[in-house]
Amino acid sequence: MMYPLVCMAHGVRGEIASGGIVVIAEYDTGEPMDYAKVDISAPNSKLPFQSGRTDRNGRFCFFPDSKGNWKVVVDDEMGHRLEVKVTLDEDMKLKTQQTGRFAGSSLTRYEKALMGICVIFGIFGCLLGWKGYKKA
Repeated sequence: MMYPLVCMAHGVRGEIASGGIVVIAEYDTGEPMDYAKVDISAPNSKLPFQSGRTDRNGRFCFFPDSKGNWKVVVDDEMGHRLEVKVTLDEDMKLKTQQTGRFAGSSLTRYEKALMGICVIFGIFGCLLGWKGYKKA
C-alpha cells in the first residue's frame, strides 16, 4: 500500500513594476532593430549586467540597480551597432533627458548616397582638370 507524502515546496508570486529604462533601437530608415542582441554594462563592472534581445519593435527594457554611467550596446549581428550611454543620478533617475537619435551619423541614407556621388564627380573633375592642365 502506498501512502502519499506531504512535501514542503516553495511557491511563486509575481508583481508588475514600473520605472525601468527603455532603449529603442532603429535603423536610419525608421525600421526597428527587431530581435537584435543587447548587452548592458553596469558602472565600474567588468561582468555584463544583463544580456538579451530587443522585441519586434526594437525595444529593450532594464532596471538598473546603481547610479552612474551605464552602457547599452545593441548589435543586429549583420554589421549594425548602436551604443547608448545612460547616466543615472543619486535618485536612480536619468540625469538628463536622454531621448532622440543616438546614431553614429545624422545623415539619411539618401543624403549619404548623394554625398558619395558628389565625391566621385569631384575626384573625376580634379583628374580631368589636372590632365587638361598638363597638356597646356
